[in-house]
Amino acid sequence: MNLDRIVRLLGLRYATAALVLLALAALYGAASLTRPDDRATAKEAGRTDPVRSAVAVCPGREGGRLTVQSAGSGRKGGRADVLQAPEGTGIGSLTTPGTGWTKDLDTAKDSYTVWARGALASGLEAEQTTHWPEGKDRGLAGVRCARPGTDLWFLGPGPVAAESIDLHLTNVDAQPATVDVTALSGEGPLDTSDGRGTPIPPYGTKVVALGKSPEGLGEIVRTAADLGLRVRSTTGRVAASIRVRIADGKGIEWLPLAPRPAASLLVPGVPGGEGRRRLLVAVPGEEDAGVKIQVITPDGAFAPQGQDTLDAPAGTVTTLDLDRALSGKPAAVRLVADRPILAGYAAERGRDVAYGTATPALASGGVGIVSDNRFDSTLSLTAPGGAANVRVTPIGPQGPGTPQDVSVPSDRTMEVKLKAPSGGEQGYGALIQPRPGSGPVHAARIQSTGKDADLLFTALPVAPAVTAQRLPGVGDSQSALIP
Repeated sequence: MNLDRIVRLLGLRYATAALVLLALAALYGAASLTRPDDRATAKEAGRTDPVRSAVAVCPGREGGRLTVQSAGSGRKGGRADVLQAPEGTGIGSLTTPGTGWTKDLDTAKDSYTVWARGALASGLEAEQTTHWPEGKDRGLAGVRCARPGTDLWFLGPGPVAAESIDLHLTNVDAQPATVDVTALSGEGPLDTSDGRGTPIPPYGTKVVALGKSPEGLGEIVRTAADLGLRVRSTTGRVAASIRVRIADGKGIEWLPLAPRPAASLLVPGVPGGEGRRRLLVAVPGEEDAGVKIQVITPDGAFAPQGQDTLDAPAGTVTTLDLDRALSGKPAAVRLVADRPILAGYAAERGRDVAYGTATPALASGGVGIVSDNRFDSTLSLTAPGGAANVRVTPIGPQGPGTPQDVSVPSDRTMEVKLKAPSGGEQGYGALIQPRPGSGPVHAARIQSTGKDADLLFTALPVAPAVTAQRLPGVGDSQSALIP
């Protein structure tokens, strides 16, 4: 190859490279000229947007009543559809924000799914409630319909204390899901390969009986009196619910979903009256936890004598009898630990049972929703850090009723009886809204029917309704143009 040809080839390559650099510079310059100024970018960074889609799974299987309640966001439009199974037959819909939907179920299907979009998705809540006044499944049970997730925790009884414990797993997506089920007990973690890699088909539901199959942790779980159960998705995501049946005619209940482990927790809604009350504390991980305990009653907050601290071993569920400390009063329990823990309670009244868990606080500007209020319905409100002012608004078939404004003194628990709005004698929803300037408040709803030995009851912790989502900030960078 002669020298002139080499020079021409090199010149062509350098010219091409120069043209590419020139084009990139022009493109970046145009982007710089047309981008918002820094103040606008900063204003948009990390903003919150209203929730525009939501899904919740009601476990089904035992009939009962399904209810859906919309908070009402001030925006119009949207739709919520209730389906048998994730992709099954529609049984009802909701099209107006701020209203509710109710259906009593004649048959026991595997599961029911609420799909919502638009304005109706913001703050939407759904419940499943079952009332069996007699028979083997005698009891009153309620559960918040579950949102799908990948790491879920429950606290409750083990097979020693309950005749059956059924874990309901539903996959709402078109891709398969796989879950690992693990557990902590009073004797420590249940070390077994059982419960691993359980497949849940697309749009499918699987019911796993704990202690009665390898998927339900096999024989190792049968000697556990109390459990901290963890459901983790290794692929996909699932909605999970757990049904507990104590024994023939001695109570049924759904376990509430526990929040993620944390070092500071408050467990609201410990019911008053006769019967046993136990605190449940689970310690994930490999280090023991030291826990400071305080109960908050209508008379104030105090550390129970001889029970103000709890040494909870790692990998276990530790229980604490609260009967002497509470003396039949309604209460909440505040826990401060030196490492993340989970906490809840087990309560007995008459021949029925109920379970509660820690909840996040309802803050000023937020809202809690209970969608199915019947029988005798009472809110338990606790203000752990400053007085709280709360507005409770019942919502019936004919619209909102008369609001109740409730003042909860600092470090006090108050019970507020819910009042049915016009047309709501057979059931109604309720919004719980801390007023501007209010301190944080933790809430639970207690429902009961009957008296003395015939009393049936259920407890439902109230979590903040999901009305908005946080969007991450966006910054400009040349990396989109130059790797």
